[in-house]
Amino acid sequence: MNPNRKPRLSAETSRTKLRAATGATGETATARLGRWWHRGFRKSSFSAIYGLFLGLPAVVLTATFFDTVSAVTAGGAFWKTDVFGYFAVGAAVWTLWFFGSIWTLGAPQPLHAYVFGHELTHAIWVWLWRGRVYDKKMWSSDGGYIVTDTHNFWIALAPYFYPLYSLALIVLYGVASQFADVAHVTATFIFLTPLQWLFFLLGVTWAFHLSFTFWMIPKGQTDLTAHGQFFSLMVIYVMNLLLLTVFLTLASPELNFATVGGHLLRHAEDFSATAWRIIGVVWVHFFPGHPLR
Repeated sequence: MNPNRKPRLSAETSRTKLRAATGATGETATARLGRWWHRGFRKSSFSAIYGLFLGLPAVVLTATFFDTVSAVTAGGAFWKTDVFGYFAVGAAVWTLWFFGSIWTLGAPQPLHAYVFGHELTHAIWVWLWRGRVYDKKMWSSDGGYIVTDTHNFWIALAPYFYPLYSLALIVLYGVASQFADVAHVTATFIFLTPLQWLFFLLGVTWAFHLSFTFWMIPKGQTDLTAHGQFFSLMVIYVMNLLLLTVFLTLASPELNFATVGGHLLRHAEDFSATAWRIIGVVWVHFFPGHPLR
């Protein structure tokens, strides 16, 4: 995929006009500040502030995720399950292929599949926001695009946290389960049962999602820079961690959402208490004699 591609989203036109307006000549500093106040500060400035506020869920989710991992790995039983075993093998197979294709071909393959999934994810999230897609280029190895009347950071960043192919497998399995008891089928196809194939392919597709995400982020994608790179990276981190925690909870018999929710609440309370103490110390330093109440 061409890292320098420019997604043809309609909001790009308005951003270009805004940049041109803020660079207007013959304008006093006071007039410019007034115009910025009415328009809103530059998106990059606000995005950086929003990214800092995402630090709270990022820290809390990180601590909760490690608690979740500790719970499922206690005693080592989880490592011996089919869920982990076939998932891990699938992830390892894809990882070897990913780096092998970079080594031998100069770029990870298949790029067509990644571009298709990337642009289709944009389109799906446009539809979720009740927008329209007017034009698209999805099956290409040199980059794709969609043309739409709707654009926001969820649509722009969705391909980096929405594992389309993994979710498609889960939906396909759910539909098949309505017509047959797929989970208990013992017949094998190329040495694996349907359930084992599901876990294996989930490992492949999840590793596909993560590897291409890590590969694309340093390429200067406009998906990330349009809303501020720091903010975008924080959203991607939080959403991927949230999905990992949810999938791990679903896969582990030792866990349920009530337990994970308890961990989440405890870490949120601990983080909030620590943050409030730090704010109190800083406040007293700058405003002695006026403690926070």
